[in-house]
Amino acid sequence: MDTATIVLPPNLLAAAEALAEQLLHAEPIALYYRAQARLDADRHARTLLERFSAAQADLRVRQARGMVTQADVNHLRALQREVQSNRVIVEYAETQQMAIAYLPGVNQEISQMLGVDFASLAGPASC
Repeated sequence: MDTATIVLPPNLLAAAEALAEQLLHAEPIALYYRAQARLDADRHARTLLERFSAAQADLRVRQARGMVTQADVNHLRALQREVQSNRVIVEYAETQQMAIAYLPGVNQEISQMLGVDFASLAGPASC
């Protein structure tokens, strides 16, 4: 594994930092971070997501073993309805999708400025 440190020229580092700062203030990204903070602060919503995730994982295991019951499916669906009706969770998911939809435009603008496909050079990312 290569552990060499890459040192960016000061002007490139400054440009990257300015871009990061501007992205944080772009409306779709700012909305996403505010929604994420509300989700992080809402214990009920976090617990609900954890329960839903655990129920999904459990159902997958049961399905692989051929042991899924209608009660298992009903339980998962009930949790899913609860997740989908939770305002904090829905807002988080919606703003996450808005942020994800915003970023290809940013990549395209950077690519045009650089004259290369920036997104392919940057590699995969997650929100």
